[in-house]
Amino acid sequence: MVHYAVKRKANLIKIALLVFILVLFAIFAITQGSVKIPVSDVVNIVVGKEPSEMVKPSHVFIVKQVRLPRIILSALVGGILSVIGTVFQAVFKNPMADPYVMGVSSGAAFGATMGILFGIGVSAFGLSVVSFMAFIGALSTMIMVYHLARVGGKVSTTGILLAGIVINALLSSSISFLMLLNHNKIDQIVTWTMGSFNAASWEHVTLIVIPMVFGVGYMLSISRELNAMIVGEEDAQNMGVNVAQIKKMALMVASLLAAISVAVSGIIGFVGLIVPHFLRMIFGSDHRILLPVSFLGGAIFMMFCDTIARSLLANMEIPVGIITSIIGGPFFLILLQKHKKKFV
Repeated sequence: MVHYAVKRKANLIKIALLVFILVLFAIFAITQGSVKIPVSDVVNIVVGKEPSEMVKPSHVFIVKQVRLPRIILSALVGGILSVIGTVFQAVFKNPMADPYVMGVSSGAAFGATMGILFGIGVSAFGLSVVSFMAFIGALSTMIMVYHLARVGGKVSTTGILLAGIVINALLSSSISFLMLLNHNKIDQIVTWTMGSFNAASWEHVTLIVIPMVFGVGYMLSISRELNAMIVGEEDAQNMGVNVAQIKKMALMVASLLAAISVAVSGIIGFVGLIVPHFLRMIFGSDHRILLPVSFLGGAIFMMFCDTIARSLLANMEIPVGIITSIIGGPFFLILLQKHKKKFV
């Protein structure tokens, strides 16, 4: 009992440290960009002080209307993707599962491609036609993959993985074919599929907050069941866990969260792979702790990558998906090397 109390206190200290790092890095990220803004100005603007001789009106606009919504959106998307990756790795019992294992990314990319090719310049609820089509594509793909993997009322984990691979291949080929037929749209399609927060707005933040609260809240509510499922599905059932129902709901909620994230940011890979594994080494595998710290860690990681993406080159912005892939690719290879015996 004493050991548990000490461990719990240590974890709370680590969580508090993550929150502190998140706030500090958010302030630092706001100062960075083509226009450098002093930290003192950022703090004054964020706490609501009016423009003065010490705080330029242009800085107020940049912070409030450009950088603050972008940084908040990147943090929310990063946190969501990290939580989804944590849940997928528990449900699939696969260390290399991430938010796009069900083909959500290809579905979103296909929907966005259709939106770019045939969309008109309108928006609703903060979403452009392209973003809305990406959401529909991601959601439709999730439903299709789930239906293909369903056998006798149960969802096969292997079936989910195989169906996701097949749907990914089909949709990727379809996107390539559409790009060949529409050379003048290739740049738009490629840029969107690399992921970016350059169009972030307060509407996007508002749009993603409500599903995030309910989705992440649900994941936290099943943390004990996820702990049981990690040990083994039979053991979990013996403990009274409805494995089939938990698996079904977890996959549906995770895919919905992935779809809404992709709709506001484009396709960003590896976040759900890197962050949960790194934090698992620090906090352990108890999902009651791992899920909230994964959200915080994902938020920090995404803000870090987005800050690099918009600050590394003076005259252009790098899609954030490129940064996460550069970091995540080698990590994935290390992980594959570490776990390859399990797949033989």
